[in-house]
Amino acid sequence: MFESIGSFVTHQVLYLPVFLANVFLADIEPSEELPQLLTELTLQKVVRAIVIIIIAYACMSMIQAVTNWLSERVPRRFRLLIKQSLPFWKGLILIVTISYLLNLFLNLSETNLLALTGTMAVALGFAFKDYISSIIAGIVALFETPYQVGDRIQIDDHYGEVVGYGLRGIRLQTPDDNTVTIPHNKTWTNAISNANSGQLEAQVATDFYFDHHVDGDKVVQILYQAAYSSKYTQLKLPIVVVMKEHPWGTQFKLRSYPMDARDEFVYQTDLICRAKQAFKRQGFPYPKLWRAAFPD
Repeated sequence: MFESIGSFVTHQVLYLPVFLANVFLADIEPSEELPQLLTELTLQKVVRAIVIIIIAYACMSMIQAVTNWLSERVPRRFRLLIKQSLPFWKGLILIVTISYLLNLFLNLSETNLLALTGTMAVALGFAFKDYISSIIAGIVALFETPYQVGDRIQIDDHYGEVVGYGLRGIRLQTPDDNTVTIPHNKTWTNAISNANSGQLEAQVATDFYFDHHVDGDKVVQILYQAAYSSKYTQLKLPIVVVMKEHPWGTQFKLRSYPMDARDEFVYQTDLICRAKQAFKRQGFPYPKLWRAAFPD
């Protein structure tokens, strides 16, 4: 249903200017001359356009750098708030720059504006359908916030932290330190898993497996102790241990939260090391390999 709505919105936005332009121009008498669309092109205007583009690019780069620098130096609870303001400032600079350039080179009368909008809609609608769909999805995402800068999300097979929010897509920093660019229009058709949704903490689930004869109460007690003793654990949030039976053994899942979602894998490693030391002292039996491979 969401895909259908997204496609409908995209289609209407692309072709509404064409319809309005046709209706408006139909009322113009054939004898009427349309005002000249382009203004006089001078060297001064070209220089001004180049300067404003350079300034806009410099401002966007500076805002990106300042945001990254400032977010790493403020108290941790303000880090995501600062990063989440980045798309707004970049969008504002882009809108101001485009508006200035259009006003500089075009005679934006009412007639010309409708004619230009209709022409651009037809051209862009066919040539850049997916690109425009991504832009519209990005604008929708600003209000629905399925992801923000600083969130840890998964789209398809890609999981990581949102480190950039652009006009066309987002950039994910994966645990392997790869940067993946994903277009916004994935929100029309793909499920998005968000681990922290703008919060600093994200739940970490750590699995442990034992033979059916293991003492479940002792395992649960050790897992709680491992979580409470870790320096990464956010003690204000709940710590839960759940069990699940399989034909080949018993699964224990420790659910807890690190103080910073960035420490997800370091925190999980710390929990495993602490728990395994205690399990070794207790001599708990692990599942037999043949049972795991051939559960029946």
